[in-house]
Amino acid sequence: MSDNAVSSLVNVKNVVKEKYGEAALRVTNKTGGSGCCGSAPSSGLSSDPITANLYDASEASQIPEDAMLASLGCGNPTALAKLSPGEIVLDLGSGGGIDVLLSARRVSPGGKAYGLDMTDEMLALANENKRKAGAENVEFLKGEIENIPLPDNSVDVIISNCVINLSSDKDRVLREAFRVLKPGGRFAVSDVVTRGEIAPEIRQNILAWVGCVAGALDEIDYRHKLSAAGFEQVEIEPTRVYRIEEAREFLSASGIDVDAIAAQVDEKFLSAFVRAVKPKAAKGACCGPTCCN
Repeated sequence: MSDNAVSSLVNVKNVVKEKYGEAALRVTNKTGGSGCCGSAPSSGLSSDPITANLYDASEASQIPEDAMLASLGCGNPTALAKLSPGEIVLDLGSGGGIDVLLSARRVSPGGKAYGLDMTDEMLALANENKRKAGAENVEFLKGEIENIPLPDNSVDVIISNCVINLSSDKDRVLREAFRVLKPGGRFAVSDVVTRGEIAPEIRQNILAWVGCVAGALDEIDYRHKLSAAGFEQVEIEPTRVYRIEEAREFLSASGIDVDAIAAQVDEKFLSAFVRAVKPKAAKGACCGPTCCN
């Protein structure tokens, strides 16, 4: 990798860390949350088309309010992922902990939910939300989703909520997810994906990158990358398809001429639920005390 490429990766990571750290502090200081694309939090009160109405009232009642306010997601992976008591779940980019806390309830008794985040402010908020929720089967880890601090074959299910698209090295993220999943384990994440060409102005805008759009993979590329990492049974299910008018305010604020790019953008970015499975007998994968080949 060239020096320029390394510098670019570091810059994106630093911007993401700074923005999400600020979002956590806004919640902690009671100055308001921030949604995935820098607008409202993902509660039922939001009018933002990406973050609005992701969690129903029954889910919201199960967790501390600060976990809801700190949610920066684009979907609700806990509602779509199949979780069972006794399973171990890992949330990549867990933020304030909303999906970890909801998952922890579903894998009880006997299960555990891990949250992984690189931002100190979000980890502090998540641990406070864990305390408020009285969740004993939850653990938040500090680290990067490109380098998951868990051993091989240790997790039953990986979830994530609009975080993988922010990574500059998605191939590595998916390889790491494959590594830590047990044979037969499931990858079940919400993410922003694109369909076809997206205007370069959006791809190049760092604010749009942090706000979900510029880092998003084309849905076909996502499938290919999951397969290359070793996953099978890859499925991408759209959950929300976005119209240009719904994103007008956000794109205009990013300095983009909405009318000029409307035909290139309309209905070409969407939230989706991405599923895949690690083969039960993957070559070289350890499926118990001894490895099966």
